[in-house]
Amino acid sequence: MTTEEVKKAVKKEKAPVRAQDLTVDPASAQMIERAWDLEIETIFDRAQSMKPCNIGVQGTCCKNCSQGPCRLPLPKGGVEGKDTRKGLCGATAETIAARNFARMVAAGAAAHSDHGRGVAETFLAAARKETHDYHIRDTKKLLEIAPDFGVEITVQGENGEVLDRDIDEIAVEVGEAALAQWGQQQGEVCTAKRAPAPRYELWKKLGVLPRGIDREIVEIMHRTHIGVDQHYENILEQCSRAAIGDGWGGSMIATDLQDVLFGCPYPVKSTANLGVLKADHVNIVIHGHEPLLSEMIVQAAELPEMVELAKSKGAHGIQLSGICCTANELLMRHGIPLCGDFLQQELAIVTGAVDAMVVDVQCIMENIANVAQCFHTKVITTNPRAKIASGDTIHIEFDEHTAFEDAKKIVRTGIENFPNRSKPVIIPDEKSDLVAGFSYEAINYHLGGTFRASYAPLNDNIINGRIRGIGGVVGCNNARTVHNEGHLTVVKELIKHDVIVLTTGCNAIACAKAGLLTPEAAKVFCGPGLAEVCETVGIPPVLHMGSCVDNSRILMAAAEVVKAGGLGNDISDLPAAGSAPEWMSEKAISIGHYFVVSGVYTVFGVTLPVSGAPVFENHLYKELENIYGGMWDLVVDPYEHAQKMIAHIDKKRKALGIDKARERVLFDMAARRDLEAA
Repeated sequence: MTTEEVKKAVKKEKAPVRAQDLTVDPASAQMIERAWDLEIETIFDRAQSMKPCNIGVQGTCCKNCSQGPCRLPLPKGGVEGKDTRKGLCGATAETIAARNFARMVAAGAAAHSDHGRGVAETFLAAARKETHDYHIRDTKKLLEIAPDFGVEITVQGENGEVLDRDIDEIAVEVGEAALAQWGQQQGEVCTAKRAPAPRYELWKKLGVLPRGIDREIVEIMHRTHIGVDQHYENILEQCSRAAIGDGWGGSMIATDLQDVLFGCPYPVKSTANLGVLKADHVNIVIHGHEPLLSEMIVQAAELPEMVELAKSKGAHGIQLSGICCTANELLMRHGIPLCGDFLQQELAIVTGAVDAMVVDVQCIMENIANVAQCFHTKVITTNPRAKIASGDTIHIEFDEHTAFEDAKKIVRTGIENFPNRSKPVIIPDEKSDLVAGFSYEAINYHLGGTFRASYAPLNDNIINGRIRGIGGVVGCNNARTVHNEGHLTVVKELIKHDVIVLTTGCNAIACAKAGLLTPEAAKVFCGPGLAEVCETVGIPPVLHMGSCVDNSRILMAAAEVVKAGGLGNDISDLPAAGSAPEWMSEKAISIGHYFVVSGVYTVFGVTLPVSGAPVFENHLYKELENIYGGMWDLVVDPYEHAQKMIAHIDKKRKALGIDKARERVLFDMAARRDLEAA
């Protein structure tokens, strides 16, 4: 589609064609304008000319057999009396919407869990010394997680003394036990027991504890086949099993094993946005979600031989940067800058500075190959699950047994492409400083130090009212809304009202670009209570906790808050709420559902494809709270979105009896002695 065609398509809607109407990010706006000038089509153009399917948006289009698709639109004005809509097989709107919802949960859980499986396989290969490229780096975390997998870390000696076990033996047993969680057919996924005891017992009572990660995903696909499960509540129960298997299983195990292999993240400084690219350097952008290969690329790019090769080609060095969650993984452990989020992957190529874009799995737009053909950029696919048919891509397959050699080949390909730049390089000036890497262990340390690490100071400040509550704001970008506007509006509104924000994924990147991931941001954007806490502790008001698979870190942080005491006995008691303002992927639905069944009020923006089935919609938005203590909600307007989260937080504060901030009292010595005596 040419620029003129885009303008004509938008003109029909009587809307102006301005890049700043499509994104709140100046760097992205500049590159959209350049793409228009060069007549290069991007997702921003297609979002203007291609409207979503009205019935698909409602969630009531069924194509699960060849008799369809059966389309059951909601009548204007809603359903009056009995809902008589049915597909050819008799499936109701509620059944169709529940099946479609369930299949999104299955796909999202499969994506995260397949990621986790790959990590577990590489971890086990490293533990068995079958690969020399990966090593156990964080033995402290290995020893912490081993008991969760039923692995003993000590052994009794001949004289009854307690002896430490060999670390390699522990690693092998942890790897074997972790990998078994995917294929087991009975019992339960062992890491689900990390949830607070009341939550675990609730899942057990409801019968939704996952037996095995893969088993629950497969069962969703079976149940949603034509003529199987035709009761929306029963379908949703299976969604819960699969989602718990994702959040408290596959994703959590992936995060744990990545930390053991590559090091547990702690705060690190860096920068974000397209301005991190360097015109006089070889620019290799790593895009996707799995850190296994990208960790090797970091090492390969630092080799003196690679730096010398880059200089021999006329470059001053090699600049690595990341897009999407691979970016977050590399940022947290190495300080590698963030090039951009999901909607910036085409725009990074439009700068003309990207010599190689290396992709693995998830959220890779097929169109990057087409955009790359307009420039010199080499698009390199690396995973056998994810090849691109469009354009002229290169496939360099990653294998954990030859990972470093594969990485060197990739880096060399990018370097050798540097002299082939075919168009002028135009890199936006915009880039922002950030501090990232707040694993739940790092938060623990920041709040209490080495010897008194604890979540108690966070709880104390929630109880005394300085911090109103906790907001988990995560998720993708969505071209159906203004790029990053929802993310930033929701986050700014929350911290303005003293709600500390935990963030992952593309929301974290949006916040980084807007300068919200620095301690200095607290004075500018926060209410007085949260600003005081951030200044005292030295943390940003928005804590970057990692990639989208690392939402498990938010679950663990919530569990630690419960454990610290004073804020109830379960996650559902906490003054906390979840949010995905610009979600677009099926992974987001799985994430949203495992937060809901963990007891968290979870608000999505843009759309949720259930509106065509009012009974099922009501079950998600209202009835689930009576079952799990958490529920779904859809709020499109970002201000209202944030306000509903704040209202929920206030409701939980009132239930805990902490809805009124404590009066601050200065004690003299006599008063202190009286207090101690009491």
